[in-house]
Amino acid sequence: MKIPALLGATCAVVALTGCMQLQLSGINDVSANDADLRPPDAEPGACYGKEISPAVVETVTEHVVVRAPSYGDDGALITPAAYRTETVQKILRERADIWFKTPCSDVRVGAFEASLQRALKVRGFYHGRITGEMDGRTRRAVRKYQMPLGLDSTTLSLASARKLGLVAVERDPTEPEE
Repeated sequence: MKIPALLGATCAVVALTGCMQLQLSGINDVSANDADLRPPDAEPGACYGKEISPAVVETVTEHVVVRAPSYGDDGALITPAAYRTETVQKILRERADIWFKTPCSDVRVGAFEASLQRALKVRGFYHGRITGEMDGRTRRAVRKYQMPLGLDSTTLSLASARKLGLVAVERDPTEPEE
């Protein structure tokens, strides 16, 4: 009778752990059709990713003198000092929603993920087999690639996709055609 209960509890913990990892990742792929989950200044027809940057909070604990020590005329301690411990939290950086453009699904056709893996592998960020799947190893490689570019996300940004040569770079309309 104890084994089924233990097995059930273990399954519940594993299931909840999976949910927690998804919630804590802070990654949301947002399509252009989902108007509720778009930045306020969203470009029509563009696709977006959202990264949630957590707040940075500092906790400081101090001992504050409540009563100063008192000394006799001969310098002997009469009553020792009394202290109170105070803990204060300061928000050093507020929580922020970071929106960025991502390649839309109509661009991610064919072997897009395999091409992404190859592009990351050539640059030394991906070390696995070319599977064509956006698995955990690929997402970690995307994050490593994007970190120096200022984006801490496992969701591929449009700027990174362009830099990797996976998506066409928009032509500057002011440049003359060759």
